[in-house]
Amino acid sequence: MSQKDLAEAIGVTRQTINAVEKDDYNPSIKLCIAICVVLNKSLDELFWEEEENVR
Repeated sequence: MSQKDLAEAIGVTRQTINAVEKDDYNPSIKLCIAICVVLNKSLDELFWEEEENVR
C-alpha cells in the first residue's frame, strides 16, 4: 500500500504518513490505531521496536 493510499484511507496527508515512517512525527494514539486497522496489524507490530534495535 502506498503512503498516498494509506493517508486517504485514514484521512490524513501523505506527508503525515511519511513523517511517521521517518520518525519525524509522533502520531496520536488515535492515528496509530487508525493505521493499524487499515493495515490489519497490531500496535506492537508497527510501533514498538525490538529491544535489541533500541540500544
